[in-house]
Amino acid sequence: MDTVQIDGVTVRVGDSVGFKSDVEQGGKIIKIKKAQWGGYELTLENKSGFEGGYIGGDTVTTINSRDCWV
Repeated sequence: MDTVQIDGVTVRVGDSVGFKSDVEQGGKIIKIKKAQWGGYELTLENKSGFEGGYIGGDTVTTINSRDCWV
């Protein structure tokens, strides 16, 4: 899968999106995959590291597209 719609906007690998995991933050899409539970899974990267108790310090995370914004 190369693209997905978020808030009516088509995004693709290489684009950045926002999401909330403890705090509002963002990442660059490095992979898009159809999710088993509906919607799409976005694998996001932040080379500086994400923040928060769950993903703090990680540089890669997976978020459902429904939980992201452009």
